[in-house]
Amino acid sequence: MLLILRGFNIYGETLPWEQQQTVLETVSSFLNFTKYPPSLDFILLTLGVGALLLYVFERFEHRWMLVLKTFGSVPMFFYIVHLYVLLLIYVVGVQFFGTNKGDYLGVDHVWMVWAIAAVLAFLLYWPTKWFSAYKKASSATWIKYF
Repeated sequence: MLLILRGFNIYGETLPWEQQQTVLETVSSFLNFTKYPPSLDFILLTLGVGALLLYVFERFEHRWMLVLKTFGSVPMFFYIVHLYVLLLIYVVGVQFFGTNKGDYLGVDHVWMVWAIAAVLAFLLYWPTKWFSAYKKASSATWIKYF
């Protein structure tokens, strides 16, 4: 449905996609969806990819999927903890290195953001796993929200 609606610029997006000079630019134009407020095309893409990934994750059991299940069992806990850890890293980084992007400390390349995310997920796996086990063992109702 997404390919039909977006391919023919029928409905769902305010800006029509156009063929560009390179294939990458054309794909970028095709995938240039309105996120806020979410357009129909954006919703179709995110729900479609999410449903496809859910099918793959539930159909094929691998050891590395246990890691994803751990994070998925307590997503709010991971979200809140990672924000505070990022804040702590930022404050320590500013103290040691100072600011390099005007008033802020930042990185120069997108791969650095992905590397930070990977290291942070790796470091927070064990606290997340601990809290997941705690949540399953707990009978407290409020803990189920995390």
